[in-house]
Amino acid sequence: MDPTFTLIGALMLVFSIVLSPLSSRVGMPVLLVFLGVGMLMGEDGPGGIEFDDVELAVIIASLALAVILLDGGMRTRAETFRVGLKPALLLATVGVAMTAMGAAIVAWWVFDLHWLMALLIGAIISSTDAAAVFSLLQGRGLHLNERVSATLEIESGSNDPMAIFLTLMLVTLISEHQDGAIASGLLMLLQQFGIGAPAGLLGGYLIVALVNRIHLTPALYPLLVAAAGLAVFAATNAVGGSGFLAIYLSGVVIGNRQVKMMPLILQVHDGLAWLAQLCLFLILGLLVSPSELVPLVGSGLILAFALIFVIRPVTVIATLWPFGFNRREIGFISWVGLRGAVPIVLALFPVLAGLPDAKLVFHAAFFIVLVSLLVQGTTMAPLARKLKLEVPATEAPFRRFPLDVPATGDHELMLFPLRGKSWNQPKEISLLRLPDHTAIAGVFRDREYLQPRPDLAVSAGDVLALFATPVGVTELSKVLSTRDIPKHLAERTFFGDFVLNGDALLGDVEQVYGIELKEMPSELTLAKCFDLRTKGHPVVGDIVTIGPVSLVARAIEADRVTKVGLKMES
Repeated sequence: MDPTFTLIGALMLVFSIVLSPLSSRVGMPVLLVFLGVGMLMGEDGPGGIEFDDVELAVIIASLALAVILLDGGMRTRAETFRVGLKPALLLATVGVAMTAMGAAIVAWWVFDLHWLMALLIGAIISSTDAAAVFSLLQGRGLHLNERVSATLEIESGSNDPMAIFLTLMLVTLISEHQDGAIASGLLMLLQQFGIGAPAGLLGGYLIVALVNRIHLTPALYPLLVAAAGLAVFAATNAVGGSGFLAIYLSGVVIGNRQVKMMPLILQVHDGLAWLAQLCLFLILGLLVSPSELVPLVGSGLILAFALIFVIRPVTVIATLWPFGFNRREIGFISWVGLRGAVPIVLALFPVLAGLPDAKLVFHAAFFIVLVSLLVQGTTMAPLARKLKLEVPATEAPFRRFPLDVPATGDHELMLFPLRGKSWNQPKEISLLRLPDHTAIAGVFRDREYLQPRPDLAVSAGDVLALFATPVGVTELSKVLSTRDIPKHLAERTFFGDFVLNGDALLGDVEQVYGIELKEMPSELTLAKCFDLRTKGHPVVGDIVTIGPVSLVARAIEADRVTKVGLKMES
């Protein structure tokens, strides 16, 4: 191998990483930075690198997407499936087909293509992208309400099989002119879902069993999970299933089971996912010729804006209306139909098959992705805040270190730096209301260790080291919160001054607070009010307004509101 290529590749990675903080300052997705660096180093840019190995690009892109989906799956909580699974699956199947049809009509008109090639473009750009959605949701400090975040994450992680099925079916139909292509395509779709889903679940359980039973050096556990996940991905593909769906579901299983060294696994996989995104978008950037994008600007913008402003909203409204989403939630999900790496990778299939107008299809898909990241990616965070879809969030520990010794059980060592206005005033350790099975191991101040005496006062700048179990992390994070929370997300502002039980009656609220709530019967419980408004799947942050009172869902257990915040109009 020419060492020059290694040097250039390494410098591209370094340059991309160094430029990544720029994205948050200017409010654009970091993925655009990676794409931009790839395009600058390509044949039309100052780098002048000629890279046209489509087969190699598809292999690298597939492996990178698999790593990203595994990491995203491990961070998806199973409890979110109660509100997000059904609507997300409808979006991932019927929604993808509707999007493909709508985009095909516009592509046929603006590009003057044969109707089968127009359908191919529609299929290629029909799915949202997990890499883009996961990185933007997790990287912008957004904590959206569970109904919205679960739907977006599950949709982006599970809609690839439908887009792949449509793309491969159309490529086969165009290249081979087979009369039975549609029937064989439907069979392939059944195989993709029918094999991919059980293979992913089974693979996840086998990986969990393997990790928990084997004794390794701690650093090897994350690598074992990555290698095993890729084995599930490859094996599923080999038998005709969807490897992408399988590795995502394996990640979900792993992330929701008791797994040895899980904090370390997540920490390492966070880096692996970023490396995968870097390589993926740099390779895709190298493949494109910016000079060939210029002639597509007019037609491409029409298709991109039709997709963003018409096709995606119509699809979302048509599929989500039965599930109790309110207008603000539907509006936001309609806007966050982010296109990313998957459409570009799918657009390489026509190039591999040697179809006519394959280059046009590839560059059109690339242009759509650029517009999507620029328009939707840069406005996602401000729109979420404007639509009031954020909910108060607790901060995770700065570091978590598993104690890989049987006698310690599932205890971990956690570090909490004390920052923010709430810690400007010193507090004695004895006054901190720590959860059960938690003990302070020590306090670090100015690089010195202090014994955790009960009368020791801690304040901003100190670092607390604690032994705790994963069960108590949420409560511990509340006690040791280090963020200066925006005023609109402060607990009293968001949930109100009064906290009520979900089984309290509206009639009781009327008597205690001396108000009349005529919109609903007084014998209804507060929990039932949320059931009626949300069709049985409430989430934290849901609001039911009755006359002068706003009820805010504060705590949920198994689809039932257990704690309600009450805010009264002044």
